[in-house]
Amino acid sequence: MSILDFSTSGVFRRKPIDAIEPEDPQQGGGLLRVLGLWQLVALGVGGIIGAGVFSLAGAVAKEAAGPGVPLSFVVAGIASACAALSYAEFAGMIPKGGSAYTYSYAVLGEAVGWFVGWDLLLEYTAIVAVVGIGISGYFGFLVQQVGISLPQWTLGAPGTGQGHVVDLFAMLLCLLIAFVLTRGVRNAARAESVLVWLKVGLVVLIICLGAFYVNTDNYTPFLPFGWNGVLFGASIVFFAVFGYDAMSTAAEESAQARKMLPKAILISLTISMTLYILACLVLTGMIKYTEIDPTSAFARAFDVVGLPGIATLISVGAVIGIATVMFTFMFAVTRVWFSMARDGLLPRWFAAVDTKHHVPVRVTWIVGIVSALIAGFTPIVEAAQLTNIGILLAFAIVCSSVIVLRYRSPDIERSFRMPGMPIIPLVGVGASIWLTIYLTELTWLRFTGWLLLGLAIYAFYGHRNSHLNPSSPHRANGVQPLQTGNDTSRVARSRKA
Repeated sequence: MSILDFSTSGVFRRKPIDAIEPEDPQQGGGLLRVLGLWQLVALGVGGIIGAGVFSLAGAVAKEAAGPGVPLSFVVAGIASACAALSYAEFAGMIPKGGSAYTYSYAVLGEAVGWFVGWDLLLEYTAIVAVVGIGISGYFGFLVQQVGISLPQWTLGAPGTGQGHVVDLFAMLLCLLIAFVLTRGVRNAARAESVLVWLKVGLVVLIICLGAFYVNTDNYTPFLPFGWNGVLFGASIVFFAVFGYDAMSTAAEESAQARKMLPKAILISLTISMTLYILACLVLTGMIKYTEIDPTSAFARAFDVVGLPGIATLISVGAVIGIATVMFTFMFAVTRVWFSMARDGLLPRWFAAVDTKHHVPVRVTWIVGIVSALIAGFTPIVEAAQLTNIGILLAFAIVCSSVIVLRYRSPDIERSFRMPGMPIIPLVGVGASIWLTIYLTELTWLRFTGWLLLGLAIYAFYGHRNSHLNPSSPHRANGVQPLQTGNDTSRVARSRKA
């Protein structure tokens, strides 16, 4: 027999939805269900609003879309919304951790599930590092404003500036986020919620106050780079309009997950897109797009109109606001890793849950340390190149999966049903694949290398140790693998009852 069995009982074996444990209000595989609707929304908004407002909006306006940057967010938002609706339907069916990994495993098979999960481990960890580097830049600016000079060797990764050895603040921030997450999801979510709503309040302040300084002449020409600029801008700002996917990894820590998760996904994306569009309109109305500072756009705009105090407040808010993005994605990657280990595809050692705080402490510290090393010693451009590619491919797979499952098992219990089937998910698939054409060849090469490493791990460990493998060593140790079955059997049993 070959290393990989390509039969339906091999790499394409599916985790049957009816065998995925139902909701338990007290427990979720060792994780406590303590998150309510608005804590989930805060987690989603925390992952979406961040670099998009404080960094990308200005950079895209100046270099790609001009005053038409709100249209870039609209295009990216439409593509993201198609995927969000797919995630919402799955979240209402499968209240388990793992998000896109678990969904694709249940619908398209183990090999695809592994591909998505392994992909997300890299993408989410890279996002944490990228955001940490970005915050470090704001922190350095604020420190200079109060007259403090930090040692040059601590200010950036090697090659990013004269005398730079390590981005020390970015490293420490990654480790701090990991520490907060190990203290328990209830306390961590409370801290996240407070910071997220402070961030939302700051963006609302920017919009309301900035509206009084809008000069409509700055909107002319509205599309200086044409529609090509708008579409190119959309491929860039797509980085800023996902985050709800990371929030869906909290399924096992959500109270009434089947009911709350679909609502939280849609609410968080709606809030974020509304704020993005309004903030972009204010920014390009306050200052000519050619004069926007791409690194601190809103701070520069308020400084230009004579409000330096607000500019400083925005810089402080940017540090706080972008930190919530790190929290969301570090939370997400640890839950994907935990789910893969619990399914036997990675060593079960990683699935250990702390008995006091009920969180996967081991993987949390591993992700914290790895993201800290990336943030400390890698230039931000190189780290950022790995973020979008995996997310876009995962979105395409989830959108495809929701179509397959709707036609394969139309009667299965769904608390939310995707409208416009199959048009909307097909748009999501097409948009996600289309946006990948803007990625560089080097990005594809690095991503391919990561996937080849993952394939080797799956071939020599995951395929053999999977709980769906009848000869898995886990069975000998008393861990029962899931039984294969019909996706609709849960519905059939409920009807008989």
